[in-house]
Amino acid sequence: MAAISPSTPPRRDRCNEYVSLWICRENQSKEKKLWQQQRRPPAPFPPFTRDSAMQKVRLAEDAWNTRDPAKVALAYTIDSRWRNRSEFINGRNEVIAFLSRKWAKELDYRLIKEMWAFTGNRIAVRFAYEWHDDSDHWYRSYGNENWEFSDDGSWFSRFCINQLTFPFWDQSDTSDPSRRATRKRSGRRSGSK
Repeated sequence: MAAISPSTPPRRDRCNEYVSLWICRENQSKEKKLWQQQRRPPAPFPPFTRDSAMQKVRLAEDAWNTRDPAKVALAYTIDSRWRNRSEFINGRNEVIAFLSRKWAKELDYRLIKEMWAFTGNRIAVRFAYEWHDDSDHWYRSYGNENWEFSDDGSWFSRFCINQLTFPFWDQSDTSDPSRRATRKRSGRRSGSK
């Protein structure tokens, strides 16, 4: 009688106990691989080059534009630390809660990110995004973020402390959202006559 190894499927004429054990191990292995693939943050990994840092910024922009808190949170370590203005967020569960609140308020959110600087396992970015509230008043928000990554490429910390939000078209006429507000500048710009 041949020995049954967990790496090869047993023949069907063997005891159902062995078949069940092998199927169970196969399913566990598949589930573990799937979990690791979902958990693993997208490459690239630190230390960053200019190209790999720019790629990481693009991946972050794409993930955030899905507006899926659970998907975005997978890129962060379980014990990640955030500062978003005056709010301090610790851990992936708080990240999901924060993003859920954010995107419930900031409707039709659309984000762009640009890399400003990088070194080793850190990246600094500028961001701008547009959104509207439930009264259909549109806004544009700007700011900077500092990111720090763990060795496996997961975000460990995210600090965003200087975010500003402005209405970006005339809210007295919300019937045509394509009309942007024009802000009058007082005084002359330097160099103009």
